[in-house]
Amino acid sequence: MNPLLDKLHPYPFEKLRALFAGATPPAVAPIRLSIGEPQHDTPRLVKDALTANLDGLSTYPTTLGVEALRESIAGWLQRRFSLKAVNPASQVLPVNGTREALFAFAQCVVDGSKPGALVASPNPFYQIYEGAALLAGAEPAFLNQTSENGFGLDLDELSDAQWARVQLIYVCSPGNPTGRVLSLEDWRTLFELADRHGFVIAADECYSEIYFDEAAPPLGALQAAEQLGRKDFERLVVFHSLSKRSNVPGLRSGFVAGDAAILKKFLLYRTYHGCAMSQSVQLASIAAWNDEAHVLDNRRLYREKFDRLVPLLSPVLGISRPDAGFYLWARTPDDDAAFARALYAATHVTVLPGQYLAREAHGLNPGAGFVRIALVAGVEECVEAANRIVDFCQSFR
Repeated sequence: MNPLLDKLHPYPFEKLRALFAGATPPAVAPIRLSIGEPQHDTPRLVKDALTANLDGLSTYPTTLGVEALRESIAGWLQRRFSLKAVNPASQVLPVNGTREALFAFAQCVVDGSKPGALVASPNPFYQIYEGAALLAGAEPAFLNQTSENGFGLDLDELSDAQWARVQLIYVCSPGNPTGRVLSLEDWRTLFELADRHGFVIAADECYSEIYFDEAAPPLGALQAAEQLGRKDFERLVVFHSLSKRSNVPGLRSGFVAGDAAILKKFLLYRTYHGCAMSQSVQLASIAAWNDEAHVLDNRRLYREKFDRLVPLLSPVLGISRPDAGFYLWARTPDDDAAFARALYAATHVTVLPGQYLAREAHGLNPGAGFVRIALVAGVEECVEAANRIVDFCQSFR
């Protein structure tokens, strides 16, 4: 067996099951706010497009995807991020959701034959970044995101010698779990580092369509690159998904876009990897990328949840509205794992301990003392969960 598999950590939800072992919650309806699985209704237009194109199941799909899908994605990128041009033939590649692509990307980009290869990522982080780095033969290098630095990437935590070993950096904006959006100046600094040291940037933007102000959508990486005059999105690849935007996590549909030279190699890798998207799913995805009405309605529901929950939870957990995304990153009055277990046992509400989303780096675990609350359930269910949390916190203190 591949010995690198032994380096993988248990997934956060495995740790959560172990944490809850032996706890007996009350006989009230369970409310699970631990996993970022959208629970709003799947749009009818996506269902109709999927069932109308089931004949596509009778053919082998191509890894490059159908031209119409790549054109719809390129068009969406140009509309959403005000881009001048995106070439659907060379700068767009459909993938089976961001999780699969984020993992595979490191296997393609990292040169494991070079000793000391590093893959940088935020901390807390999406655990796929770490697993992808380890199985590519690299060592993860974590950049702590703390309240003291506004949950930004602390790029100074790595020395010049360490940056010289970085081959790939994962960036998540809007961030999971903090919801922070990188600014244009953040991107400028990151691009300068990439140029100086020659590493590739993988920008995970799967939460980019969950935001609060319709007049101020989150800045995207490709958008920042174009505004800063970077040619051909050099050293940059972005990852997008329909899961959160269109409430279709089971469709497993997304795309990568950016540097054509990198995507050419990634396409070669994926051809051997055997991860082509079903043509039926591709055609349903076209319907989703071409429609914004359902996305506006989706944001309205999330906006209502934040409007109602932030005032309830702020006095007991010190939370504030994030820049974007559907998570609350809440400070706990005690150890976060103990808090999550006690909350579950007392209220049947599930949240995720922050320490499970981070690693100890530079002398601390930046997730410790926080819990992640995913506002993915229906509006009234989220309000019910918040009321239970408030009652619990008042007694817990």
